[in-house]
Amino acid sequence: MFREVRRKLQALDESECERILREGKTGVLALSGDGGYPYPVPMNYVYDGEYIYFHCAKTGHKIDSVNRCDKAGFCVVDKDEVMPEKFATAYKSVIAFGRISLVKEEEEMRRATYLLSKKYSPEESDENICREIAAFFPALAVMKMKIEHVTGKRNK
Repeated sequence: MFREVRRKLQALDESECERILREGKTGVLALSGDGGYPYPVPMNYVYDGEYIYFHCAKTGHKIDSVNRCDKAGFCVVDKDEVMPEKFATAYKSVIAFGRISLVKEEEEMRRATYLLSKKYSPEESDENICREIAAFFPALAVMKMKIEHVTGKRNK
């Protein structure tokens, strides 16, 4: 059902795809938007080895899109170096395909929010992170994407 990388010599192996998903800072989440148009949106995220977690408001375009269609794509660019003299770009990127859903269980929401907080604010104490989570938790929604297929590609 999913296409493989056409240029096999440029394909990243599974461990490199995993590293990029774990270490990446921002990705683009692609959802089925309004009127059949794709809805790509830059997102902070955390990957726990099984799911990619995102946080957002409880209402809005992302929530509407997820409720309409649970299929999603997510792209993380690890390296992006334009080489003008070669008319090329040195890059590494990963695209994950899967099913996305709203997290309903409070414990999983808190865990995902904690993981997101530790990723983006690693110097903060657990006490400060828990205080921040508590302050914003009532207005927070958490989505998770179960990965069904991953491809990675590079250009040296």
